[in-house]
Amino acid sequence: MIGSLNEEIDGFLSSLVGLEETALNQIKDRYSSTVTDELSKGHLTTNVCMIAASQLKKNPKELAGELKKKLIGSGKFENVETAGPGFINITLKREDFIYIIESINVQKSNFGSSDHGKGQSIQIEFVSANPTGPLHVGHGRGAAYGDAIGRILKSSGYKVQKEYYINDAGRQIDILTASVFIRIYEEELESYFPKNAYKGSYISDIAQLFKAKHKTNNLIDSKELIKDLPQDEEKEIDELILRIKNKQNRIWIDIKSFALSEVLQTIRTDLENFNVSFDNWFSESSLGDLRNDDSKISLAIKLLESKGLAYEENGAIWLNTIDSGDDKNRVLIRDDGRATYFASDVAYHKDKIDRGFNKLINVWGADHHGYIKRIEASIRGLGFDEEKLDVQLVQFANLYKDGNKVKMSTRSGEFFSLSDLIDEIGTDAARFYYLSKQADQHLDFDLNLAKADSKENMFYYIQYAHARICSLQKKYMNENSSMPMMADTIANGSYKNCDKLIHAMSKYPNVVSRASSSLQPHLIIFYLKDFAHSFHSFYNDNQVLTESKDNIEAIIFCLNAAKIVLSNGLGLLGIKPIEKM
Repeated sequence: MIGSLNEEIDGFLSSLVGLEETALNQIKDRYSSTVTDELSKGHLTTNVCMIAASQLKKNPKELAGELKKKLIGSGKFENVETAGPGFINITLKREDFIYIIESINVQKSNFGSSDHGKGQSIQIEFVSANPTGPLHVGHGRGAAYGDAIGRILKSSGYKVQKEYYINDAGRQIDILTASVFIRIYEEELESYFPKNAYKGSYISDIAQLFKAKHKTNNLIDSKELIKDLPQDEEKEIDELILRIKNKQNRIWIDIKSFALSEVLQTIRTDLENFNVSFDNWFSESSLGDLRNDDSKISLAIKLLESKGLAYEENGAIWLNTIDSGDDKNRVLIRDDGRATYFASDVAYHKDKIDRGFNKLINVWGADHHGYIKRIEASIRGLGFDEEKLDVQLVQFANLYKDGNKVKMSTRSGEFFSLSDLIDEIGTDAARFYYLSKQADQHLDFDLNLAKADSKENMFYYIQYAHARICSLQKKYMNENSSMPMMADTIANGSYKNCDKLIHAMSKYPNVVSRASSSLQPHLIIFYLKDFAHSFHSFYNDNQVLTESKDNIEAIIFCLNAAKIVLSNGLGLLGIKPIEKM
């Protein structure tokens, strides 16, 4: 009915004397008609008169009085009232009000969906953790967030592609390879292990797997590999990597390929168990090498050079990013001829834009905030509109167990993995709490609360609402052959105890719309929490199965719609609703 109300409002605005077309369009863009926050204010409300009054230089209350007459005269509404500084509150006719539960029961899983994004394609790149070890709980929030906004955008009609960018061509992969190499040959190397290598038990597991599947010969001059290495931790690992590559190149290549494959498979498995899937896995190595003039990375840098944005200084190639608000220009190619991570990212973003997406969404950790300006500068320099790029920053979550903060360092080997979290509280509870707060705000994740069977546990509280409805339906079906197909006593107004619940259901489509446009899944969780409260209040105040037969049928029909709303909302978050608790 919001659409019908807006038609009447637009007609009223067009009839106003002295309102130019530009001003009229501005008013139409800015005013909103929404479901009221509570039934005492009617069913719908609009702020159009306050928006229009400033353009017309009129008193908003007077304008509201004029619109009230227009809406009453249309005969479409039960009651129209002005309120406050110029709001108009509308009470719908009974049949229009209860139409929402009929619509939900017909649309089922499609309720709340729209075609707002029809014809538009969006790519979301998220997680993209270095494949140097299992995902830890710090990665879980970005995984849940990226997947959820993908689901929400898809429900809003967008064509969505979810992509994982595999950083398989950099120094961290070399450190991974060296770590596994040292574990494979730890006896020959007299248990030496570099301070800056990866120390997790998974390194030893990969080493044992490699030895089981590959023949490993003894090292030649093994002591030479570790003799007189630098004392500095970073220089030590870099020198070790260089020596292994030079002296043991064949085994290095085999170990690198094997270790990368094993870690990626672990990451894929963990994400699948976390109900996160990707449409595409893009390897950094596919961007090619600077030694190949036709590689994607070479062509991207040449294009920047041709536009005068990339320049040589002190033997290195730099990109002018200061003009885009960065604090300094950035190196693309080092003075030794090696490409920086930034150069790979420039080529990668060019590749993404070349694939024809209308919008690119990057989900990054909040520590990448300073990286945004330089990527925008590269996109503009390549001849594209930087508005295509939307970077969503996600704060890492702090995990607490028994009052203690859990460590999350892959390099040290001391971390709580995403797999551990799933084993501890389950995929659905983990996703729920990751998404329970705005993504760019700090999140303290209490494992003990997430497992509690209490009202304080929002996840339990919402799931309990769904399970309670399932229980009522099961009891109803024990006495009946089929579910009710109508709600006569609610429709004719003889039973109004469900009205608050119906009113709450009518808010759902707008919540999904706002979550889609703002990329904020937590709005759906906030809604579900309030909706679950409305249901539990109804359940506690009414003995559903002791009502008259007609009332029971109407209530069960209404509650089936409520169950659909709960299920759809949880589904957009990638969470399976529970039928029995």
